[in-house]
Amino acid sequence: MYDFPDSEGLQKITRDIWEHGGIVSSVCHGYCSLLNTRLSDGSLPVNGRKITGFAWQEEILARVDKHVPYNAEEEMKSRGALYEKALLPFVSYTVTDGRLVTGQNPGSAKETARQVVSLL
Repeated sequence: MYDFPDSEGLQKITRDIWEHGGIVSSVCHGYCSLLNTRLSDGSLPVNGRKITGFAWQEEILARVDKHVPYNAEEEMKSRGALYEKALLPFVSYTVTDGRLVTGQNPGSAKETARQVVSLL
């Protein structure tokens, strides 16, 4: 999550996949790579879209909240994303919004993969 938001490589891959009609997906802290990704028209692909990723409550419960560089959940909301999370921490939770598929935590990987496959 430290270098994901400003990774030009991840941004280019994401932009290319999205703009060519592909599916963009992430699990856990992977959604941090979407924070600063802009499409060719300058828009943020997360703006106005439902999304999930590792929740701030999970950071606290994992006792890493004082070690991570930012609150990814709040940063995502500040970019206009419609952040969702499971009622209970660390349970599988996946959100699909069109061609954007995200999983909240490592336990969500299997369901996130299933959702991606169902879109293919």
